[in-house]
Amino acid sequence: MRRGGAGAAAPVVMTGRERTEPRVKGREKPQVGPLRVIGRIRTPFVGARGTPIQTAYARGVEGSVVLDEAVAGALDDLEGFERVWLLYWMDRAVAFRPRVVPYRDTRERGLFATRSPCRPNPIGLSVVRVVRRSGCVLHVADVDILDDTPLLDIKPYVPEFDAHPASRAGWFEACGADRRVADDRFHEPGDEASGKP
Repeated sequence: MRRGGAGAAAPVVMTGRERTEPRVKGREKPQVGPLRVIGRIRTPFVGARGTPIQTAYARGVEGSVVLDEAVAGALDDLEGFERVWLLYWMDRAVAFRPRVVPYRDTRERGLFATRSPCRPNPIGLSVVRVVRRSGCVLHVADVDILDDTPLLDIKPYVPEFDAHPASRAGWFEACGADRRVADDRFHEPGDEASGKP
């Protein structure tokens, strides 16, 4: 899927991989949508290999969030926030897998106990640092996202609501690997040519 024209937020288009929808008591699960792409995220990462796996490992990496003009006014008042959440469509991740070996472990885990990108709905979530705004462009840092990723939403990071440092972190508290950058395990071969997860 590519950018729409000025004022047109385009719906997310699936990448062609089949997605099996679960059935609920004999009927199809209702669909949500369509999601609207409101811009693109630009970063130096053209392929998964070597991309930081979390923003904590991307300190200082700069990028930009280019919003469609129709929604650019929604950036008003973000200047006072140090960080924002970016929600995006991981358009280059492989299809859903219920069990995966995450980047920071050597054992297979249930997908929902990981941050692996091969999700039933490949929606990404990253908290990035706001550098400045220039019209419809939000300049950000600490970016762990592939270049030209479709943007779905932006929300302010509010420490009072979003930070829970004393929370338990399950298997991660004793993870089996100290990997900080991605390899190719969750992305289609050749994703370097097309961009991000």
